[in-house]
Amino acid sequence: MALHRPAGTLAEGDDPILLTPEGAGWNFAGLRVLRLAAGESRTIRTGDFEAFVLPLSGGCTVEVDGETFELAGRDSVFARVTDFAYVPRDAQVRLTSTAGLEAALPMARCTRRLTPKYGPAEQVPVQVRGAGPATRQVTNFGVPGVWEHADKLNACELITPDGNWSSYPPHKHDEAGPCEVINEEIYYFRIAGRDGVTPAPQGFGLHRTYTADGALEADVAVRDGDVFLIPRGYHGPCVAAPGYPMYYLNVLAGPAVERSMAFCDDPAHGWVRDSWVGQPVDPRCPVTDHRGRVDSKEGL
Repeated sequence: MALHRPAGTLAEGDDPILLTPEGAGWNFAGLRVLRLAAGESRTIRTGDFEAFVLPLSGGCTVEVDGETFELAGRDSVFARVTDFAYVPRDAQVRLTSTAGLEAALPMARCTRRLTPKYGPAEQVPVQVRGAGPATRQVTNFGVPGVWEHADKLNACELITPDGNWSSYPPHKHDEAGPCEVINEEIYYFRIAGRDGVTPAPQGFGLHRTYTADGALEADVAVRDGDVFLIPRGYHGPCVAAPGYPMYYLNVLAGPAVERSMAFCDDPAHGWVRDSWVGQPVDPRCPVTDHRGRVDSKEGL
């Protein structure tokens, strides 16, 4: 199984990404990223998947099961926290964009059919995690304890300021045990260009995934639009190269009856968490909230 899927290798027509569980070589987690031109509409049938409609740039109208949600969206993933919509399995979903849209649809094969639901941006918690050069922003829009309206699907966004490390210490969730559950995970990367806001192909970051026995060792450079699959093993860090802030969307789903994102740190590196106590956080975090970029708001 190819774990690193560079930008363009998962494209379908004009859409940047179509990744099914079958295409990933597992059972639950998937991802679509689609584009709509200004004034265009698209109808999607979810089949046996539940999904979030998450604007990456632009906004849209979502029509499903007689409900209509207006998603204001955002200019880019580095510009603000967005509103979103949950759409159930066995649904016909119509997306319409007035000015153009790029949207991610993190998805999970599921059993229960829930109702559609709107997620307001102002209710999405933004967490600053880590300290020092391991400071990053975690946008917890679709995680257990925050968003309970899902059967199998978990999703969150991260922004790592340029030069910083995230997904660290390395951790795993590939077996059911005292501290972890089994989850398949997708990392979808966007890398900002020189302005720190607009995704661009020039930038890059680094990502590491490995197993304790050495059977899996992947150390790769990731660029804007790349996908990395985590079927097993420890993963982290994700490192943003100096000059190029890093965003990634995490999509997780697995066989557990109850949704969970529980994980275990690599015991060789878990001590690093204790070193953050008393260490200042990077003042560049949080980068965004539902109002926009924090560094652009006077007094914040």
